[in-house]
Amino acid sequence: MKDQLEGLVSQMVERGILFDEAVENLRSASIKRVLDRVDGNQSRAAHVLGIHRNTLSRKVAEYKLDHRRHASR
Repeated sequence: MKDQLEGLVSQMVERGILFDEAVENLRSASIKRVLDRVDGNQSRAAHVLGIHRNTLSRKVAEYKLDHRRHASR
């Protein structure tokens, strides 16, 4: 996994992707993946992510993630 991460970082540097942009993309993708895993349950997702539920709610809104779609499965 460490080798994959180093390869990804190298690609980002070569393509001029800014650090802050990469962090936001990783954060958004992680939140979306966890919400999918817990069927949209934000309390459970926040626990898995190790963040407060209010923080997760703000991030869902900030990244415009449609968590209700997950919950309606």
